[in-house]
Amino acid sequence: MRRPTLHAVAARAGVSKSSVSRVINGEPTVAPEIRQIVLRAVNELGYVPNSAARNLVTQRTNTIAIIVSDPPAGLVSDDPMFAMVVRAASRALEAAGKQVALVLAGSPESRLRVEQYVAAGHVDGAMLVSMDGADPLPAMLARTGIPVVSHGRLANDLMPWVDNDNVGGATQAVQHLLERGRQRIATISGPLDMPAAQERLAAYRNTLKDTGRRSIVALGDFTRISGAEAMRQLLDDDPDLDAVFAANDLMAIGALRTLREAGRRVPDDVAVVGFDDIEAASYTAPPLTTVRSPMGDQATQTVQLLLNLFKTGTADPVVLPTEVIIREST
Repeated sequence: MRRPTLHAVAARAGVSKSSVSRVINGEPTVAPEIRQIVLRAVNELGYVPNSAARNLVTQRTNTIAIIVSDPPAGLVSDDPMFAMVVRAASRALEAAGKQVALVLAGSPESRLRVEQYVAAGHVDGAMLVSMDGADPLPAMLARTGIPVVSHGRLANDLMPWVDNDNVGGATQAVQHLLERGRQRIATISGPLDMPAAQERLAAYRNTLKDTGRRSIVALGDFTRISGAEAMRQLLDDDPDLDAVFAANDLMAIGALRTLREAGRRVPDDVAVVGFDDIEAASYTAPPLTTVRSPMGDQATQTVQLLLNLFKTGTADPVVLPTEVIIREST
């Protein structure tokens, strides 16, 4: 069976081929009644536009890149939230009728290739997932002129972003420990060049300062190993601490292991709170109290921000609410 042609659609609709072309290419100059007639003819005939020809006319590829910029330590690839973000964003883009290109960047060479790929017009826009506060890729993408939004606030304002309420979530976490009667509350911070880690640490410090308590800080890098090492450091520096707020769940899980090895009971001796509410948080021993940040919603909202940017040319940052999920570790 021969494939329906543009000429056949025009004949069925009783309009010119140029009118059919304008409808298919989404041009706003076509009268609504003509658009309906043409679309009806397209559906009746089962006409499928030539995507390559249409792209030449519209200068659009209908493809969005999800760019994951992994720092040298491989933090993104080790974090289970990565799969959730990519899955949620891909579904949202597909629901919007977009094709998805997953692009990974983990070295200077790959970042240059990503910049060249985007600048060459292979995609209409991009969603950036970057865990490295010193990442040069945001600036590289910003100068391509292609619409780009960030999943998470960056250290600069080069592009619109969607993030969770890191300050509010961390404040609630520390307040929860205070309400439990904890007196010596430590924290395991994430990398200090990352905005999320900066905000969570500042909220911890400010909340304790308001009560006259001193801060007890150890640094981690958002991995389980760093959480375990930081917990050992905290116990060496202050054996009497009775609570710890870890800036993410992976570090909190590492802290739980160190506390168990040190013979400290959780929560009887030391209460532990994490951040993110990854799936593993409810399966630790004991189950982990944590701050739920809607990562799936964040990815979906980031896609929506990009789609809005296409329509209006501007987009304001979005901050999503967080909440403490109380489990047996506190």
